[in-house]
Amino acid sequence: MKHNGFQVILLFFGLFLLNSCVGFMQPLQTEPVTPGTLSRSNESLRQLPEPEEKIVAAVYRFRDQTGQYKPSDRVASWSTAVTQGATSILTKSLEDSGWFTTIERESISNLLNERQIIQNLRQQHAGEQRIAPLPPLLFAGIIMEGGIIGYDTNIITGGMGARYLGIGGSGQYRKDQVTIYLRAVSTQSGRILKTVHTTKSIISQQLESGVFKYIDTKHLLEAETGYTYNEPPVMAVTEAIDEAVKLLILEGLEEGLWSAKNRDHVVAYREQFEYEQKIGEQLERDYFGFITRPEYRRGWAVSTNTSMGSVIGNYENPDINAGFALQIEKGITPAISLKTNIKRTKISAPRAYSNPVNALELMANTYMLPDHKLSPFIAAGGGAFIFDKAFNGDDDQLFPFVSVEAGLDYRINRRFGVRLSSNYRYLLIDGIDGITLGKYNDQHWSVNAGIVFQTGF
Repeated sequence: MKHNGFQVILLFFGLFLLNSCVGFMQPLQTEPVTPGTLSRSNESLRQLPEPEEKIVAAVYRFRDQTGQYKPSDRVASWSTAVTQGATSILTKSLEDSGWFTTIERESISNLLNERQIIQNLRQQHAGEQRIAPLPPLLFAGIIMEGGIIGYDTNIITGGMGARYLGIGGSGQYRKDQVTIYLRAVSTQSGRILKTVHTTKSIISQQLESGVFKYIDTKHLLEAETGYTYNEPPVMAVTEAIDEAVKLLILEGLEEGLWSAKNRDHVVAYREQFEYEQKIGEQLERDYFGFITRPEYRRGWAVSTNTSMGSVIGNYENPDINAGFALQIEKGITPAISLKTNIKRTKISAPRAYSNPVNALELMANTYMLPDHKLSPFIAAGGGAFIFDKAFNGDDDQLFPFVSVEAGLDYRINRRFGVRLSSNYRYLLIDGIDGITLGKYNDQHWSVNAGIVFQTGF
């Protein structure tokens, strides 16, 4: 009865926690209206150096040129995948930059009609008196052209999940991207003064977890919760346009198409927002949006690892023991390297044996994505376990093995990185646990985590 009472309390607590989470993730009331959200590039756009003289610019139509509709598995959807109001977004970006005097051209027919109405009404009320005409419209020095020329879906998709005894969770993600082209055209000559383009990723993520478990023969516990995050495509378009306007101004300054009031402010701005670094990354970015730098894994590298591992042998339920390792790696090419591991750990089983052991191994390693910050890798090689003293009085202190390793290597910068991996070692001589029985030799596995220091390139 006490056991069942505890399970009931635990069940109610879980349901209360689940209800609290759902209530937090799903608002039960409407939210008040707020000013529009600014893109992350808008702050740097507003801080551009002051121009020597504002440029009169016109935007006729900055439109969606992809022609794509929202995907739907059930019914035909006539909703477009990206916003059709990019002209308004571009006009706002030009205004926020402080470099342009924007004039109305998208609805020029409405403007001309209204001016004609004003002129007719003034003429009617003036009678035979002569009235002054309306002031002339501003003419544009440049016209902003271009549009949304690409919306690519499912550039990268993936996920991960685990479930054990009816308890588990999973996560999925998807990456889309939108591409913007913007050009400035001279109205006097028709010459295209400058063309820039930007690409913005759109991330969608889904996380969910659940429990499906029999508490006893008559009671079943089932609960689930989840969360989905979808980056708004209109904000991705806004950020891409803001960045395109900023690039257009900065590259135009470099080529002398226009000038700033204070040149020192331009230099300070470029340093503050790391303009040169971003331009350099543009040349290093691949089609998937990853920055490729072959120098990440060239030369010598040293890493320290902590591990948890155990023996697969003749004893049931052997202990899982911690270990420490030092690894020295030499890059032969960006994708291939040789590495030496020196490891200290312990092997043991409850009430059977316990012995410290050293491991020395040499492995050939290959990186799947050598030019990227995050790269899977696999390695193969061999080595030997070396005991400090003979195990159980046997003469064998050295046990050779062949090994394989797989994992993920992530480089934070050109000097430091982190690494997660798993090793499997098959011994060529049986008896590392003191018993030589069975069809297969003893084996050893470990899970490792460490820090990488790249010493040179």
